[in-house]
Amino acid sequence: MDLVTILILLAVVGGVIWLVRNRGAGQAAQLEDAKSDARRWLERLGGQVLNLIGTNEAAKQALADASERYNAAGSQMEQAKTPAQARGVTETAYEGLYYVRAARLAMDMDPGPELPPLPGQQRAGAVTEERNVDVEGQSYSASPNPSDRNSHYYPGGNVAGRPVPAGWYSEPWWKPALVAGAWGVGSALLFSAMFSGMAGSAYAGGYEQGLADAQAEDMGGGDMGADGGDMGGDGGGDFGGGDFGGGDFGGGGDFGGGFDF
Repeated sequence: MDLVTILILLAVVGGVIWLVRNRGAGQAAQLEDAKSDARRWLERLGGQVLNLIGTNEAAKQALADASERYNAAGSQMEQAKTPAQARGVTETAYEGLYYVRAARLAMDMDPGPELPPLPGQQRAGAVTEERNVDVEGQSYSASPNPSDRNSHYYPGGNVAGRPVPAGWYSEPWWKPALVAGAWGVGSALLFSAMFSGMAGSAYAGGYEQGLADAQAEDMGGGDMGADGGDMGGDGGGDFGGGDFGGGDFGGGGDFGGGFDF
């Protein structure tokens, strides 16, 4: 093997090593950026959870749900090893902020600026009218406004493949599906009775149409899209650079845009 061949081989090996190290450094930087963004939103959610006290049943329940999302996001943060996992922390924190916003509304406080949509939220729509239904001997109700009866808030989105509109409910009947990833027997009847024909929800055209649209959306990537959609591929998206970006959210600071907490 002559000298020229040896030099070429050394150059190729050196180039490969450089590419591998450069790629590893780039991935590490992406992870750190995503985790830094997640920490910021996690801290802001924590500030609200620690500083707000519910004055009625609906607000107390919403803040309890916000606290649950805060704890879940903290656990996710400890396990985050990739940028995608870190972005999941940010999304969980966003969910918690929706519950904070609901609690503030329930206490007739300024909710602050609108939040960006969560995955599937826009398609799910919202509860726009009072509904009281009886399904298999169980009474359920839904309302666009909180009350002692309807004290369980959901920010809206797809749960196990079905859109659940944002609104206030008599009980969190969607939670078992969130945990199990599938709906139980009789859930189709509940959806149909609760939402079918409700303007502003995914079921305005009927339960079957709403379900078909949701399934078609899931096939196409939903609100988030393949690489983050509205949230943005880096976990910041519209949210990071919008009204909330410069706020101080926790500890009595600014929610952004001049809203005081």
